[in-house]
Amino acid sequence: MAENDPSAARTRLPSGPMTELSWLSATRASYDAIAADYAEYAAGDPENRPLNRAVLVAFAEYVRAAGGGRVADVGCGPGRITALLHTLGVDAFGVDLSPAMVALARRTHPGLRFSEGTMTELDAADGSLAGLVAWYSVIHLPPKLLPDAFGEFHRVLAPGGHLLLAFQTGDEPLHLDEVFGHEISLDFHRLRPDHVAGLLDAAGFEVRARVLREPEEERTPQAFLLARKRQRP
Repeated sequence: MAENDPSAARTRLPSGPMTELSWLSATRASYDAIAADYAEYAAGDPENRPLNRAVLVAFAEYVRAAGGGRVADVGCGPGRITALLHTLGVDAFGVDLSPAMVALARRTHPGLRFSEGTMTELDAADGSLAGLVAWYSVIHLPPKLLPDAFGEFHRVLAPGGHLLLAFQTGDEPLHLDEVFGHEISLDFHRLRPDHVAGLLDAAGFEVRARVLREPEEERTPQAFLLARKRQRP
């Protein structure tokens, strides 16, 4: 899974969505196929998008103000968000489903840590992280798995740990079978901020801020939710 939204790239739309059982392998294979092209496409974000960058800066400041600690960039793609967090004074590491993305991130940012993994089964001890970013990665999860992912985020975060989500807003999913000239099979599940906030609340988070950005070259508005794991159950 990757750090930005490739659905804004030139694409060809297919006849229907992938089956539920194939989503994990299809998402991995799709990002393996487009890794190099995607890294070039996303190179200007967030540097060229002031609001995107401001949200990440605020997240980093919250983490540092709470005493710092390790931060996971889940769905890190080629590692640009991980690297930005590092420059902002955060002990960030990246996790991605795609081996090709992880290899690219390691080559591009050799001083940082990147590993393969899934957001529903993170390789981190209970309460071991000060923060977690999922920057346009939960959009690829089947919607019924969102509570599982948020439960996993809650597990690995320390009490008071901060969470930042970025996602496309809306109700209709998008399925792509071609992007950057590569055959792929990717589902993009647009989400409503109020619905996501409700799922976070049920998982044990308190939402501290919601930012909605209108489309630039994207198809839909973009949402950013900043939340914190409750200090007590």
